Amino acid sequence: MHSCLGTLVLVVAVCGAAVSAGGQDRMPPIPADRLTDAQKKAIDEFKAARSVDISGPFVPMLRSPEVMSRARALGDYLRFKSSLPPRLSEFVILLTARRWTQQYEWHAHQPLALQGGLRAEIVTAIADGRRPAAMADDEDAVYTLWEEVQRTQSVSDATYARAVGKVGEQGVIDVLGITGYYTMLAMVMNTARTPLPQGATPGLPAFPR
Repeated sequence: MHSCLGTLVLVVAVCGAAVSAGGQDRMPPIPADRLTDAQKKAIDEFKAARSVDISGPFVPMLRSPEVMSRARALGDYLRFKSSLPPRLSEFVILLTARRWTQQYEWHAHQPLALQGGLRAEIVTAIADGRRPAAMADDEDAVYTLWEEVQRTQSVSDATYARAVGKVGEQGVIDVLGITGYYTMLAMVMNTARTPLPQGATPGLPAFPR
């Protein structure tokens, strides 16, 4: 398969929106005394489902509490219960974070990818905008599916058949679902300029624009 370095860098350069470390947070946490009943309900449902308070993309998404709740429900499956092993699901999340130069997403998921078994060399290649070398067969199939649908907005028969052979039809849908879900979160955070957690440093270099 041909190298996708130029393609991935171009995609990031054209489509990625880097969040400036000094950019002002456009949608900071809403003070408790200004929350609507619908927002309070969305927060309570989030805490019940995840056992943590809202953070990251869910802070700006709270402006539309129904969207936040429905996105959280989708994320409950894609993040924690998908048919893909963590090594592959986190692989797709990192690819998506790199495409959008989404620092918060990368910061949250880079350690999870390593914990899930994704090799450090692959993580480094993604951060650099390079097609990783020496991927496992299932990683290569998932990467090819992810890259091709991003680049051509379609998938060839050969790419589709190979992906189904490695992760099954449900796995293919889950790869696409994870890509779409984390793309939405990246767009929200890049628009809102959601900051990294206090004390964290950006893990992704910015590509030339």
